[in-house]
Amino acid sequence: MSKKAQEKKSEPEPARRSFLTTLWIILGGVALAEFIAVAFAFLRPPKSKARAGNTDSIITAGAVESFAPNSITAFVRGKFYLARLEDGGFLALSRTCTHLGCTVPWVEAEMKFACPCHGSAFDITGNVIEAPAPRALDYYPITIENKIIKVNTREPIKRSTYKVEQVTYLKKKV
Repeated sequence: MSKKAQEKKSEPEPARRSFLTTLWIILGGVALAEFIAVAFAFLRPPKSKARAGNTDSIITAGAVESFAPNSITAFVRGKFYLARLEDGGFLALSRTCTHLGCTVPWVEAEMKFACPCHGSAFDITGNVIEAPAPRALDYYPITIENKIIKVNTREPIKRSTYKVEQVTYLKKKV
């Protein structure tokens, strides 16, 4: 046997180097698994906060008679405005601007919703009257039972513009 072959046999295996290589492979695999988990969590749609049987999303606004025509009433708990239109119809409008999500206050003197962040403005029906908001304010479904207004705040309904079909009226008995 040659001298070089004997020297190679007598040298110990590089145990430390193989251990570190194995460690780096394991740590790289863990990092890759974490990255994939974060990516999937980011891409998954958010869970709805309200469950189907949750009654916290139904807010009793009050009696029909307690809201004057052409008026706005803010509801802090439901994060919406209840608008009573001139014709007696009701709209529950979201307080969130459709531009970048700022809270939009009602300016009584000007009879409009004015966004303090970027200057968008909306009329009493939630329609855009001053840009940069791209669409009308979202609204919530309303039911009127025994002359009591109830607003379902489970999930706002997105809309591009105001339509008469979105208004809820008190049904008159025949």
